[in-house]
Amino acid sequence: MLYSFSDFTLDTERRELRQGAETISVAPQVFDLLNYLIRNRERVVSKDELIAGVWNGRIVSDAALTTRINGARSAIGDTGEKQDLIKTLPRKGFRFVGAVQEARRPANETVGAVERTGDTTPRLSIVVLPFANLSGDREQDYFVDGVTESLTTDLSRISGSFVIARNSAFSYKGRAIDVRQVGRELNVRYVVEGSVQRSGKRLRMNVQLIDANSGQHLWAERFEKPVVDLFDMHDEIVSRLANTLGALLIEVEARRAERKLDPDAMDLYFQGRAWLRKGSTPEYITQARSFFERSLKCDPANVEAMIGLANVDTSVGATFTTDDGPARFAAAEAMVNKALSMRPNHASAHLARGRVQIFTNRPAQAIREFEHTIALDPNRANAHAALGFAKIYLGLAEETEGHILEALRLSPRDTEVYQWASFVGVAKLLLGSDVEAVSWLRRSTEANPNFPIAHLALAAALGLTGALDEARTAARTGLALNSGFTIRRFLTAQQSDNPTFLAGLERACEGFRLAGVPEG
Repeated sequence: MLYSFSDFTLDTERRELRQGAETISVAPQVFDLLNYLIRNRERVVSKDELIAGVWNGRIVSDAALTTRINGARSAIGDTGEKQDLIKTLPRKGFRFVGAVQEARRPANETVGAVERTGDTTPRLSIVVLPFANLSGDREQDYFVDGVTESLTTDLSRISGSFVIARNSAFSYKGRAIDVRQVGRELNVRYVVEGSVQRSGKRLRMNVQLIDANSGQHLWAERFEKPVVDLFDMHDEIVSRLANTLGALLIEVEARRAERKLDPDAMDLYFQGRAWLRKGSTPEYITQARSFFERSLKCDPANVEAMIGLANVDTSVGATFTTDDGPARFAAAEAMVNKALSMRPNHASAHLARGRVQIFTNRPAQAIREFEHTIALDPNRANAHAALGFAKIYLGLAEETEGHILEALRLSPRDTEVYQWASFVGVAKLLLGSDVEAVSWLRRSTEANPNFPIAHLALAAALGLTGALDEARTAARTGLALNSGFTIRRFLTAQQSDNPTFLAGLERACEGFRLAGVPEG
C-alpha cells in the first residue's frame, strides 16, 4: 500500500518513506509507528494501543515512546509545537491528522528487485540476512528480527550505499544458504549475517561481514552483554554494529576503487573519504581534496563529494596551518549549502554545516544543526561528539565529556575516536583540569598518532602540569606533523566572543609557550 500525504509517500511493501524522489531513512519502529497511526487516522490511538500495535505489547517506557514519536515527527517535517500531521491529545493518545491518499502498487511491479547491468554488481551493495535466534525461545524472535531490520535501516544511511530491502532479505529466513548464491540472486557485494543467543541473564551475539563473490570473511565480531533492558540493548547493539560496519565498508570500497583503471565519481569519493579518515595532517587533507575535486569533475551534482570537499576546507581552517581560515570556512559553507539545496534532509550535510558554524562564532546555531542531524539519524555517533565540541565554544566545556561518552557508547571503536578524545582533552585543558586533559589527549594520540592538534594540546597540558621535557617532546611531534601551527594563528582562528572560552584559551596559550610552541 502507498500512503501519500503532504509531499511524502509511505510505501508499506518496500518499507520506505519518501519525500518526493528522496528516500528518508527512518528506524523500523518509527516506520511501524507512522504506518499504524496512518492506518488508524480516523480515530485517536491510545498509548496502550500504539504499544500493542507497534511493539506487540512489550513494556515500553514513556521516554522511549516519546523518542519514537519525536522521530516520526522529525522524519515528516512535523514538530511537537506545530503538530500539523501527528497530534497529541493529552491523556487520550495520538492521531494522524494530515490528509492522506491511498494507492496500491501496480500488480506487475516487483518489490525488492535489483536492476542488473551485465555482470556489474552495485558498489557498496549489502544485504543483512535475518539473524539466527539460537536461544531456543521463539519469544526472542521479535528482538532478533528487530536487530536485523534496524541494522538494515542504519546501513542504508551510509553515503553511496545500496541496501536490499527487508522483505527481500527476510525471504531467506530459516533457510540453509550459500552466501555466494545470495550474492548472485540479489546482485550484492556484501552479506552481513549473525546469530543471537540468550542464556540466562546474558546475551551473546556473533556477526560477520562476508564478500559475496568469494565467500571470504572480511570482518567478524563476537560480544556478550548482560541483559538489562532489551529495548535499550537493541538500540545500543544496532548503533555499534552500524557504525563499525559503515567505517569498514568505506575502507573496503576505497581499496576496490584503487584497483580500477577508470574510476567514476563515487569511486573517487570513497578514496577521498578513506584519506580524510586517516587523520588531519596536511598530506592527508591534500590527498582527500584531490579525490573529492576529481569526483566533482566527473559528476558536478555529486552531493557526497560536495560534503567531502566542505569537510576538507573546514579541516584546513580548523588545524591552524594557514592565515586564510575565514576563506576556507566561507568556501566550506558555500559548498555545504549547495549540497543542502539539493538534499535538504542529508544528515552529513547538516553535520558539515554545523562544523563550519563552530569555527565562525555561531556555536548555538551549530548545536541546532547537530541536534537536527541526530533527529535524522539518532545513532550518528559523530554528531553527538560534535555537539560536545560545540559546547566548548559556548563556555560550557564541563558538558563536553558527557556527549563524548554517549558517542563512545554508540561507536566505541569508531575511526574518529581520536578526535572525540581530543575534544574532551581540550575541554579539560580550558577548564584547568590538566591531569585529566593529559589522560584524554594521550588516548587521542594513541588512537591516531597523525592528528597534530592532539599532540600540541597534550604539550600545553603537560607544560601546565610542570612536565616540561615531555611537553617539549609532544610539541615537536605536533609541529613535525603541522609545521604551520603557531600561537598567533591559533588565537586568530578562534572566532568566539564567549568570555569563559577566551579565558580558557589564555591557559592553553600559556601551556604552548611552556612547551616551546612558536608565537608566529
